[in-house]
Amino acid sequence: MQKKLTITLDEEVYQGLREVIGPGKISRFVEKLVRPHVIKPRLEAAYKEMAKEEEREAEALQCSEAVIGDFGDSADETW
Repeated sequence: MQKKLTITLDEEVYQGLREVIGPGKISRFVEKLVRPHVIKPRLEAAYKEMAKEEEREAEALQCSEAVIGDFGDSADETW
């Protein structure tokens, strides 16, 4: 779901956005710039919550240790 946001910019900045990014593309440009700064903390919180689940973490560790021997050291191997 999208929300409409009104922001105030210096006229020179706005004109620069229109010239460089193009009219009709500014919202997408701003969202791409802002997203990593506002979504990241939520992701980190989710990882911390997952880490609290000791049984799940133990299973994940067991699985990763079980497959570690499946990968060879040879540079000739292709993935």
